[in-house]
Amino acid sequence: MTIVTVSDQQIARAKEIIERCKKLATFSETPGSTCRTFLSSPMRDCHREISGWLAALGVKPTVDAAGNLRAFYPGGRSDSSRLLIGSHLDTVPDAGAYDGVLGVVLAIGLLEALGGKRLPFGIEVIGFSEEEGVRFNTPFIGSRALVGRVDEELLNVRDAQGTSVRQAIEQFGLNPRDVPAAVLKDDTLGYLEFHIEQGPVLEELGRPLGAVEAIAGQARMELTFIGRANHSGTTPMHLRRDAIAGAAEWIVEVEKEALRIIGLTATVGKFDAKPGATNVIAGEVHLSLDLRHSLDDVRAGAEKTMLRAAAEIAGRRGLSVRHSVQLTQRAAKMDSAFVRHAEEAIRSAGCQPHKMVSGAGHDAMILAEKVPAAMIFLRTPGGVSHNPAETVNVEDVAKAVEAGLHFLDLLASSPISQRSAHSA
Repeated sequence: MTIVTVSDQQIARAKEIIERCKKLATFSETPGSTCRTFLSSPMRDCHREISGWLAALGVKPTVDAAGNLRAFYPGGRSDSSRLLIGSHLDTVPDAGAYDGVLGVVLAIGLLEALGGKRLPFGIEVIGFSEEEGVRFNTPFIGSRALVGRVDEELLNVRDAQGTSVRQAIEQFGLNPRDVPAAVLKDDTLGYLEFHIEQGPVLEELGRPLGAVEAIAGQARMELTFIGRANHSGTTPMHLRRDAIAGAAEWIVEVEKEALRIIGLTATVGKFDAKPGATNVIAGEVHLSLDLRHSLDDVRAGAEKTMLRAAAEIAGRRGLSVRHSVQLTQRAAKMDSAFVRHAEEAIRSAGCQPHKMVSGAGHDAMILAEKVPAAMIFLRTPGGVSHNPAETVNVEDVAKAVEAGLHFLDLLASSPISQRSAHSA
């Protein structure tokens, strides 16, 4: 177990970061809990609150056409390059106060800890408008804009109320025609994201911070088993075409396959049976499948196996089955030099680093398509996330800020930073 020591000043800054996260958690679409989706009204409140914190640093944020909050802290030269630091500001329903948001607030804390010091590069704090995929069932809208992957098809996706992404942007007072202007500038050095682990590994190891070396790829799909609805009391068991029974058998097969393959996670998170009456055999079942693995070919192989199992079970039970793919996101390796900097920064902060793979998707995997990227995980007490019980240790937050400052120093002295600062 790593024993960490922190100063009173570090604790005070960490406590302020935590309080700011709690404040942002009050900006919600649902009274009594935290839920903040893509360009919803509470996102304006977030932008306003964060703008106030940045004003004290002389930094004025802007909002790009994809709804991302962006604030640039200049470097020591007028032509200096920039390092992006941030995370996402949207949440899942009934969320905790730290997932995503901590990465944005901690970035601002880093600027404050610099105390006016200028680096060979500038720092752009970014609060992504959308990462969770809640409103439009499409994740990473905010970070996709930075890599040029918000196209007409995405702009036309609609939410449950029939509002398109394009209309949501317009209703927020932004112009969707300006989305291309959100793309990363050529002077971008890379991207650093602080994030809670959302799992139990660091806590089990007794380590406050971890360096993410890769992010697992994922696939999200929906399946529908179709049978025949009929009376529960008059239809003999051997003559039934029960969609629930078929779906249930398939779910067990999914679990077996996931347990067989090391590192694979498979989750059926949604299950909707119709007509949904106690005395009626279900004629139709809609369900979801979420697959993740750090190796894309392993994940793709498991996907084929599970879909074959669904077809076999359906055929044997007199059912039909169909599926559609909502998302396929390739696994992402973090930049090796940035990961080394992250490890060294964590070590310089007095903590033993742990290199790890993230099973959850993050904006860093999108930014990694275009620029060097790295993540630093903070220990998550109890491994709880996407839940109001989500929390962080104040000492871990203090160490994350310290590690962040070491990362900036390491990057400032690296050949990459010096070369980019003179060629930007």
